[in-house]
Amino acid sequence: MQRIPEPDLMDDDVQARAYAEADFSEPHENFIALFKQQWPGRDITGCVLDLGCGSADISIRFAHVFSDCIIEGIDGADAMLAYGVRAVSEAGLSKRIDLTHCYLPDKVLMQQTYDVVISNSLLHHLKDPMTLWQTIRSCAKQNSNADNKAGTPVFVMDLMRPENEAEVLRLVKQYVANEPEVLRHDFHHSLFAAYRIDEVRAQLDTAGLNGLKVEAISDRHLIIAGVL
Repeated sequence: MQRIPEPDLMDDDVQARAYAEADFSEPHENFIALFKQQWPGRDITGCVLDLGCGSADISIRFAHVFSDCIIEGIDGADAMLAYGVRAVSEAGLSKRIDLTHCYLPDKVLMQQTYDVVISNSLLHHLKDPMTLWQTIRSCAKQNSNADNKAGTPVFVMDLMRPENEAEVLRLVKQYVANEPEVLRHDFHHSLFAAYRIDEVRAQLDTAGLNGLKVEAISDRHLIIAGVL
């Protein structure tokens, strides 16, 4: 099935509200669990960059689990960030989570470095996927001083494009049949816009990120993970 791109921003208030109010606890808790599985026993500390943070649900969950981290979440959609700022405040995490409007590629962001880089469901929105990989390569600390011997953990989770339209319809029916129409619509189109494992592998090779691995972790999700 050929990839069909979709809009790169979710800046409509109705759309943003639907995402902010939706229950993403299962996939987002899975995001945290899979991150922990990648680096068992490792102390996750320092400054974390959350690319495409949206309404900040994963940023908040990450902060609760890794209490020695501060998190900078960036997103290009003001409507999503507005709900994120509210959620961060309600969670009592305003001192540890900072949300910033930022549209990739961003020269200022790419001059900053972070101890951990994470991203969820951003890749399939981007017109040029290399934007994400170049940003990650620039923002990951790659020095070898005493406090960063093990490098920078990178963890990206995204949708995976099905083989055909029948599979798209099956996934929509199975996972979002009872959700609001806007979420069903977006999930349907996001599956068409997602990348396959071989396509992501080619992107990483082009970006010089050969050390990151790509694998399917469900019938609709893949992860990209490794240390820079």
